[in-house]
Amino acid sequence: MVPQPKRKHSKGRRDRRRAHDALTTMNLTACSNCGEMRLPHTVCPKCGHYQGREVVAMAKEEKKK
Repeated sequence: MVPQPKRKHSKGRRDRRRAHDALTTMNLTACSNCGEMRLPHTVCPKCGHYQGREVVAMAKEEKKK
């Protein structure tokens, strides 16, 4: 048999346990080349630019008809 708690945990004790469960927003910045939102200090996944120059050559997408 599993042991059961003898007393109810208070709301303050419960809330202290859950104090670190909050979600945080991602820190996004706009790309200086294309304006797409990206993580700071990373190459833009949309255009491949970093600090004003092209670092990764991106293949151009062709339109399908």
